[in-house]
Amino acid sequence: MQQGFLKTAAATPKTRVADCEYNGEQIISLIQSASHQGVKILVFPELTITSYSCGDLFFQNALQSQAKKILQKIVNTAKLLDILCVVGLPLAVDSKLYNCAAVFHKGKILGIVPKSNIPNYGEFYEYRNFSPASAENKTIELFGKTVPFGTKLLFACPQLPQLKIGVEICEDLWVPCPPSIFHAAAGATVILNLSASDELIGKRDYRRQLIASHSAQLVCGYLYANAGEGESTTDLVFAGGNLIAENGAVLAEEPAYRTGLTVTELDLERLAGERRRMKTFSAFPRPEGYETVRFDLEPERTQLTRPVERFPFIPDDAGQRKSRCEEILAIQANGLRKRIEHSRAKTAVVGISGGLDSCLALLVAVETMDLLQRPRKDVVAVTMPCFGTTSRTKSNAERLSEKLGVTLRVIDIAQAVKVHFEDIGQDAENYDVVFENAQARERTQVLMDVANQTGGLVVGTGDLSELALGWATYNGDHMSMYGVNASVPKTLIRHIVRYAADRSEDQELAAILRDILDTPVSPELLPAKDGEIAQKTEDLVGPYELHDFFLYYAIRWGFAPVKVFRLARYAFREEYEPKTILYWEKNFYRRFFAQQFKRSCLPDGPKVGSVSLSPRGDWRMPSDASSALWLREIEELEKAYQ
Repeated sequence: MQQGFLKTAAATPKTRVADCEYNGEQIISLIQSASHQGVKILVFPELTITSYSCGDLFFQNALQSQAKKILQKIVNTAKLLDILCVVGLPLAVDSKLYNCAAVFHKGKILGIVPKSNIPNYGEFYEYRNFSPASAENKTIELFGKTVPFGTKLLFACPQLPQLKIGVEICEDLWVPCPPSIFHAAAGATVILNLSASDELIGKRDYRRQLIASHSAQLVCGYLYANAGEGESTTDLVFAGGNLIAENGAVLAEEPAYRTGLTVTELDLERLAGERRRMKTFSAFPRPEGYETVRFDLEPERTQLTRPVERFPFIPDDAGQRKSRCEEILAIQANGLRKRIEHSRAKTAVVGISGGLDSCLALLVAVETMDLLQRPRKDVVAVTMPCFGTTSRTKSNAERLSEKLGVTLRVIDIAQAVKVHFEDIGQDAENYDVVFENAQARERTQVLMDVANQTGGLVVGTGDLSELALGWATYNGDHMSMYGVNASVPKTLIRHIVRYAADRSEDQELAAILRDILDTPVSPELLPAKDGEIAQKTEDLVGPYELHDFFLYYAIRWGFAPVKVFRLARYAFREEYEPKTILYWEKNFYRRFFAQQFKRSCLPDGPKVGSVSLSPRGDWRMPSDASSALWLREIEELEKAYQ
């Protein structure tokens, strides 16, 4: 439960139609198994105790009485286990029969939630047996205790303030205005759905999409437990297929025709933070009439099993990766197109180094001219070799420009920089920050002047990762007239360039792009050694795969350093030692805070994803904010790994 993680599960037991005793044994077995795995919230399918497909047997007093008896047995058996469970059963109340969810914890029934929407179409004829829930809560007597009964119930845990549970049953999700909308508006962060959805062609994919989308709409965790093996196959087949989704992402999914537990962790801290960020969520009117029922969970550290991607900006699926690359290129090119049209620029000037960032910027500029139906010669690619330029990067820059059909200009800046050193009294053999930054600023001056010469605008090449770390020369490569890579992280740029290589029909162009991908990332501001790059960025500031990970979780989600470290340690457990992760995480926070002044005056550039550091939009931060709080937390972690 630390850092908001809570282990949850959806269960599909083997059942026998109308055999409550057998079904109860299966339920108890799964509760015990879930508890052994550290599960704190467990939901079962609709009408679990009797099975869903009993038909008119639901009217039998014997079945109703046995279902209640088995519920009591299940509740009593689980009273020593620290796990909140929800099971389904038919329950007669005030001369009506309801399809209900019983919520219990440590031997106490916390509440009974009846189904609101009763389907009576197609293969469903539940209205024959069950009544819909009324609008208001009430209490009922059950096993000699007074129990809340109604749909407006929330189950809250004081030990984990972000945890508030709402319950809906099967069809409740499929209607235009599900009860879970009001549960979430009342504060529920987790929705449990007890379901009995039969298997039809295409229905599984639709159900998956519905649940994922609904969890995104409500910014919640959504646990869906579906009936499976043992239900009657007289006319229908039930195949299980449990799902656990969180804010639009499916965290765990059980294949069809399997029984058992589907287990993963929800991140309640993440959900609560996202709701606070989205002001439109809290603006939804809070519904009246809700009752909160409290239960206590024993605090403990939750072992993580949920997917935590090492590359959060990059989809795992190859098809999704391709689509994302196409979409980002389209956003970048259309953003630049608008700027060129508005400014009536005759050219787009791009500084080309032979590295990844300038490669992508050039590809975007070319794509833009194609959209404008203008000649590619209107793109002016300027390569500016100096002290650290290697023949490999210079050659790649020139060959790439030639293959793309743009105007290429080669302007050696070494002599101009030497004259500048003489002007300011800088020793040309002193390879300090002045030596490095003078080159970067000279290059920017050249680009700006070339843009003036050609009636164009300078297209910036710096990426999101560099902006986060401040790895840019102020008023040097930091500045442009439109930064097309401003919200694209370094790890994603690699995939976009690789995508461009893979889609190219020109094998020579593809080979150039792949060689750029294989070239170490470097500003090339220090003299080369034996013709090879002497200054490798990742040796100096750290691996970009780690920094992009920190950027995503620390900035997009606002997680504290200790949680970012925990996630990084889990995601990179086979690549980096904890000490290494902490070292570079500390470096990330130190640089991020110290370099805000560079981000405060960034040029315009298109937002392409959920993370942006634009001072006009997503990220507004004082340039003199203290990093002490964040660094102190990392230093406390460092003590544990000394």
